[in-house]
Amino acid sequence: MSCTSDIRVWLVEDNDAYRKAVSRTLGRTPGMICEYQCRSVEELLASLEKEIPPDVILLDVQLPGNDGISSLSSIGSLAPSSKVMVLTAFDDSEKIYDAICAGASGYLLKLAGTGEIVAAINEVFAGGVPMTPSLAVRVLRQFSDWLAPSKLPANYKLTGREIDTLKLMADGLIKKEIAGQLKISLHTVDSHIKSIYGKLQVNTNTAAVAKAIREDIV
Repeated sequence: MSCTSDIRVWLVEDNDAYRKAVSRTLGRTPGMICEYQCRSVEELLASLEKEIPPDVILLDVQLPGNDGISSLSSIGSLAPSSKVMVLTAFDDSEKIYDAICAGASGYLLKLAGTGEIVAAINEVFAGGVPMTPSLAVRVLRQFSDWLAPSKLPANYKLTGREIDTLKLMADGLIKKEIAGQLKISLHTVDSHIKSIYGKLQVNTNTAAVAKAIREDIV
């Protein structure tokens, strides 16, 4: 029996050995439970329609049937409060960017140790944006390459405080840290982030940061 405060994790992975290994690790981690596993997006979507969505979904990219990235929108519609973290062997910059813009809240390579996976789940649950460090550096450089040097920032009518919040999000700070840095309440941080999402037309911290970088806002 899990404690109500446990982080509820669902795992979508077609490699049986890897799926069992990750599930076993989560089962041994205090405060965390892997309460559902499946091998395809189709199975995941069917379960999301019937069950209470989890706190965190670990999603592989290359799966039988529909791939993980193209299904992120459908997952978000059925489980808007769930954090989706991509856990995959693919380290292609464009694939990572597509995943982030489609709504992924983090991106971790399967080469990551079990401790890193557990830490990333805790981070994404707390509102952070976990990403394998080597990928983060490369992806940010790629974003810079995609920006046209003469391009002016788009006018999204962000307030000064919203831009301050967005910059701290880009630095990897979670909501509590942003509140402390800006000396405002968590409720105010939530209001700023909700407004940022609406103005940038995104649904996650990661997508907001990615778009802000690409549009040269931060």
